[in-house]
Amino acid sequence: MKPQQGSDIFSAIIGAPFGAIGIRTAAGLVHELVYLPPHFGEKDAADAVADGVARQVEQYLADPDFRFTLPLPQVGSAFQRKVWDAICAIPRGTVRTYGQVGKHIGCGSPRAVGQACGANWFPLIIPCHRVTAAGGLGGFSNHDDENGFHLSVKRWLLAHEGVNNSPWQQQTIFG
Repeated sequence: MKPQQGSDIFSAIIGAPFGAIGIRTAAGLVHELVYLPPHFGEKDAADAVADGVARQVEQYLADPDFRFTLPLPQVGSAFQRKVWDAICAIPRGTVRTYGQVGKHIGCGSPRAVGQACGANWFPLIIPCHRVTAAGGLGGFSNHDDENGFHLSVKRWLLAHEGVNNSPWQQQTIFG
């Protein structure tokens, strides 16, 4: 079978219930995780870091309570890192709106929070899927096609983590 065009940029590709996850590593660090559609085939890890990431992602896919312990480079602006830190504090099984995250970090712009979510290089590890719009699911990975691949990934991840009610109707704010 011929490898999927573009798969050569990944250090590993693992299967997932919604498709696949591409893993990029360099210099002993994780550089990116990418949600890939189902037509991407799996690819064995090219290095020890990619193998470790693949194993941890597989553990999360089997157990939503799994906690990642991966070497990540410091990327993003100070604002993006502030948003990502707030998102990491959202417990599994719950969601917050872009506005709630913004209020928590002292930013009145839900759009800016959404843009920081879209700039996340490490989905799953920084669980941006736990952030929704006030009146709907919101976007995901810079995509907002209601019936598209990326929002189906967001729906799967939220269900996997036990969010079965309408996630955008969450009323609680950061504790």
